[in-house]
Amino acid sequence: MRFTLEEEGYDIVDAENGRAGIDIYRQSPTDLIITDIIMPDYEGMETILALKREFPEARIIAMSGSKPSGPASFLSMAEKLGAGHTLTKPFRRAELLSAVRQSLNGH
Repeated sequence: MRFTLEEEGYDIVDAENGRAGIDIYRQSPTDLIITDIIMPDYEGMETILALKREFPEARIIAMSGSKPSGPASFLSMAEKLGAGHTLTKPFRRAELLSAVRQSLNGH
C-alpha cells in the first residue's frame, strides 16, 4: 500500500497500531486515515470509534480480510462507526486508489 500511494504522490505516515495512530493524528492531523480492523494492542474498531469521537471530521478507510457478508461483518460495523470507505483484503491497486480519491474528495 505504501509503495502504491507514494507512487501516486501521497505522503504516508505509518503507525504501529491504533493507539500510536491516534497519537500521531492528535499531533498532526492527516487528510486520511487507513486502518486495518485486526491489529495488536488497539484494534481498528476502537481506533475508528476514538477518532470519530474526538475528530468527527476525520476521513477513514477501514480494511479487513473478513468476509463482507452479514450484518455483523467487521467492515459493516466499521462503516457504522464512521469509516467512509471499506476495503476487503486482498484488494487491487485500483480499488485502493479509488477509495482514497473518493475519501479525499468527500464522497
